[in-house]
Amino acid sequence: MNTAVSNLPAAASPVHHRREALLVFITMLWGGTFLAVHNALQWSGPFGLVAVRFGLAGLMLALFLRGKLRHITAREWRAGALIGTALFFGYALQCVGLETISSSKSAFLTALYVPMVPLVQWVWQRRAPSATAWFGIALAFAGAVCLADPSALSWAFGVGEGLTIAAALAIAFEILLLSRFAHGCDPSRLAFVQMLFVSVMCTAVALARGEAVPEPAPGFVLTIVALAAATAFIQFAMNWAQQVVSATRATLIYSLEPVWAGLVGRLAGEQLGPLGLVGGALIVLGLVVTSRKPSEPHPA
Repeated sequence: MNTAVSNLPAAASPVHHRREALLVFITMLWGGTFLAVHNALQWSGPFGLVAVRFGLAGLMLALFLRGKLRHITAREWRAGALIGTALFFGYALQCVGLETISSSKSAFLTALYVPMVPLVQWVWQRRAPSATAWFGIALAFAGAVCLADPSALSWAFGVGEGLTIAAALAIAFEILLLSRFAHGCDPSRLAFVQMLFVSVMCTAVALARGEAVPEPAPGFVLTIVALAAATAFIQFAMNWAQQVVSATRATLIYSLEPVWAGLVGRLAGEQLGPLGLVGGALIVLGLVVTSRKPSEPHPA
């Protein structure tokens, strides 16, 4: 990996513009999937739902790729296995944590992945983000905290809280692994391997936990097909975009997810209070202050 810092501002590159715009669109899709996942859980256990969602997404991508899958390289298998494992632990640990803590507390603790990404990168790759990047990260994290409304949370710490913090760490590693391995891999084949690993591991956990087979109700079928299609597109797009978008910059963009989720919830009749509006503004401000130059060197 080339660690040389480019002297050109990220804003000068149309490639960065397009790929960052795609990541913003991904966060919109994420925000819109919360209600779909919530509805689908009435017909399926959590791990069974993720297993079917990622398995069907992998099947869709395989049908789209056709013979291209025969050319999966050893690097793509290794990278996909590592990223897929981090993705699985992010889903799994957060899911198990939600059995004992509230969704608002889970959202608050999961937001820790925002400052974790530059910290882990600093320790792991010996690469410190710029002061501007740290400022943007601080703004984005403060915004995520506001959206989670910590004033209403219980500050007791138990197993659920620990598992959720571990989930945030897994998410941070997923983002860093994507930036490390996406360059040099075909994004569609890499996405297929990721989804394959997530589906297999979630199926194993669902069986071990004794989850019932998802009920094939018409509502579930329609929801899971939509979720799977979104998942296939999202994983491919993340792989493609993070070939040039740095891990810290991608993290700032991904922090938009709760903003869109809050807006979708608002449209569905939920309340988004003043603190939530402040949180959304802080996240957007964090993106703006880091938009003039790369927050870290890009992988090569």
